[in-house]
Amino acid sequence: MEPAIALIGVTVVVFLVNKVWSRRPRGIEIALRAGVAVMFTLTGCAHFTVMRADLVAMVPDWLPAPDALVTITGLLELAAAAAMIHRRLATPAAVGLTVLLLAMFPANITLALSGRPLPWWDELVPRTLMQALFLAATVTLAVLTHRSARHTTEDVIPTRTGA
Repeated sequence: MEPAIALIGVTVVVFLVNKVWSRRPRGIEIALRAGVAVMFTLTGCAHFTVMRADLVAMVPDWLPAPDALVTITGLLELAAAAAMIHRRLATPAAVGLTVLLLAMFPANITLALSGRPLPWWDELVPRTLMQALFLAATVTLAVLTHRSARHTTEDVIPTRTGA
């Protein structure tokens, strides 16, 4: 639940701050980049701290080396979160996070169907809805940053007209 709160909270706060003080174009893109960066910093750090054992336990049995997979996914999340700061890296980072979220979804199913007592937000339907929110954020960010980069390139490089 904390990652969803971080994503929504940071995105809204940065968007409102931009609206009130800065009024920069691409306000939603900047806000979403900040929200995604904070969220994946939070989740990436969880791979190496108090939640590590729970995350290792979530890895489906058919995947090898659960401990290594948790380490790798944590490093990828932290790298992508850091990449959100740089506009040129935001698109590949958002695409990578989208793929990572899809690849990690079986772990969410494994947790939800484990039979262990879970808080309501870790049950299958709420967990799936939260995953859909995260995917919506990363896909939207990939589209926004790709369009932004395309328009920036077109603005910076003048096109020749005439002979």
